[in-house]
Amino acid sequence: MANLYLVEDDPSVREQLSVLLSNAGHHVQCATHFDHLVEDITAASPDAVVLDLGLPGTDGQYVARALRQRSDVPIMVLTSRTSELDELMSLSMGADDFVAKSANPQLILVHLEALLRRRQPSKASRVSAGGLSLDVVRAEASYGGKTVELSRNELRILECLMRQPGAIVSREDLMEALWATDAFVDDNTLTVNVTRLRQALGKVGLPHAITTHRGMGYSLRVDNV
Repeated sequence: MANLYLVEDDPSVREQLSVLLSNAGHHVQCATHFDHLVEDITAASPDAVVLDLGLPGTDGQYVARALRQRSDVPIMVLTSRTSELDELMSLSMGADDFVAKSANPQLILVHLEALLRRRQPSKASRVSAGGLSLDVVRAEASYGGKTVELSRNELRILECLMRQPGAIVSREDLMEALWATDAFVDDNTLTVNVTRLRQALGKVGLPHAITTHRGMGYSLRVDNV
């Protein structure tokens, strides 16, 4: 569910869109006056803004520009003005997407979901499990005041294990994570990289943190961490 701010001055259209978005599982806050629109949107801190262009006393394109100067909130223009110039101007002013009101309601929802998905934050750059900390950006594992640098494959394996501490992560899932690199990965390659990771963790005092589960995979022993 996302918190949406709907800017539409036509009451009947506003109601229809509000119902559509609410039925899709979103919480919808609607603008009912337009004198301090940018300030109101900023104060509401929504996950995305659905913005009409033809507004009382102003134009949605200028609202998009003013809002973009203050915030990186996703903006989807939803309008009956469908000329190429309107689309070009809207996107140039800071909107992230441009959809015609005449579009199929399901298409409107698909565009919105795609916009929300693109703007989701990426995974945290630091992962922790017990006293073990992994800096994904620097490819460094730290424990007890000691730090060790990891190879790219060691980093991916440890990150997978640390994001599911105590759980058994299958060899297949770990090999799939390694396939995201340009390294050749087979069962023996995984075994070699896990061995090297154990050696690296041993340098910070955790030589037995990774447990092998025969025929299943590996886990990070949280009680050892």
